[in-house]
Amino acid sequence: MSDLLDAGERLGREELAALQLERLRATLHHVYTRVPFYRQAFDEAGVRPEDCGSLADLARFPFTVKADLREQYPYGLFAVDRSEIRRLHASSGTTGRPTVVGYTQRDLDTWADVVARSIRAAGGRPGQTVHVAYGYGLFTGGLGAHYGAERLGCTVIPASGGMTARQVQLIQDLRPEIIMITPSYMLTLLDEFERQGVDPRSTSLRTGIFGAEPWTEAMRREIEERFGIDAVDIYGLSEVMGPGVAQECVETKDGLHVWEDHFYPEIVDPVTGEVLPDGAEGELVFTSLTKEAMPVVRYRTRDLTRLLPGTARVFRRMEKVTGRSDDMVILRGVNLFPTQIEEIVLRTPAVAPHFQLRLTREGRLDALTIRAEARPDASPDQRAEAARAITAAVKAGIGVTVTVEVVDPETLERSVGKIKRIVDLRPDH
Repeated sequence: MSDLLDAGERLGREELAALQLERLRATLHHVYTRVPFYRQAFDEAGVRPEDCGSLADLARFPFTVKADLREQYPYGLFAVDRSEIRRLHASSGTTGRPTVVGYTQRDLDTWADVVARSIRAAGGRPGQTVHVAYGYGLFTGGLGAHYGAERLGCTVIPASGGMTARQVQLIQDLRPEIIMITPSYMLTLLDEFERQGVDPRSTSLRTGIFGAEPWTEAMRREIEERFGIDAVDIYGLSEVMGPGVAQECVETKDGLHVWEDHFYPEIVDPVTGEVLPDGAEGELVFTSLTKEAMPVVRYRTRDLTRLLPGTARVFRRMEKVTGRSDDMVILRGVNLFPTQIEEIVLRTPAVAPHFQLRLTREGRLDALTIRAEARPDASPDQRAEAARAITAAVKAGIGVTVTVEVVDPETLERSVGKIKRIVDLRPDH
């Protein structure tokens, strides 16, 4: 395996730390001199780039949050001249102004390199064919996966999302070994294979690389058993780069190795912002080490995880993201995450792994309705029993009373292959 690793993956921890500090200091100087927002933020915090004499000194610098990106819309955080920008991506902006990110040619090359590294860590090899079912366009998933797969030397099928029946046909006809897709859309494909009478285990697929939404070990088992593939996790976010910030290695499947030569991770207390030691759970924070167009310093991702020592690679691992601090639902004083509901839905017969949480207010109390899709062959009695079972499991395992509706297959809205997990219908949201 070692002969497949690139130069960055062969670094020792001391060499890596020295490289990180060198790149960190360069990034801090770059943003301080080129981005008025960061100059003002550093000045107000009483720090300058030269105050970073060690990696631990990064904790003295201020955080960047998503609201900062929205307030600086569209180009306020760019650190290079507009003439150097080769591509723009943007979030959907469903909760306000979109966030816009830019890439120089070197940024695009770096991005392709880290995604190629990720696909190789997942078990992909040059000459294989990759079916990319992430959405193309302003969303970073499709193009990020596409250019990384080409960089590795793979053939790419740019399927994008949607047209599910056609996706099944393409997989049968073009025989890709690898699929890159959201886990919830993979389950939609699974339903379509079975609807067409095709055994999902009979396909050419051997590896699934799943990202863009949190997913559980229970979902991994379901996908691996029903498709007969290795299911591994990829992590990224557009504000930092896109997919390819961290990747689970197929030989261990024990969390995602962060490509620390390009992205410096910290874990902080979500409330106080205090840096936590490795092994403690908290909010994941990233600082760019090699980004030119729009580096971010201490960007708060809102993703909850913890950092652990490396296993298959020298880089530290992050545990699978269990949820987001801004996805946490506080229902009558109880903290609840969508992934907790997912585990319950996945072990309930007669329902598919597609669900949505709808928050409403009844009088002065918040109420939660879980809408779960029935499997196509579920009878009315089986649907009713599934609703009772989910209600009881949520009460017993999480400690809250909810309403459960088992709805018809393919009822819940999907976007770029993802189901919108939380729909907040409360008057003040």
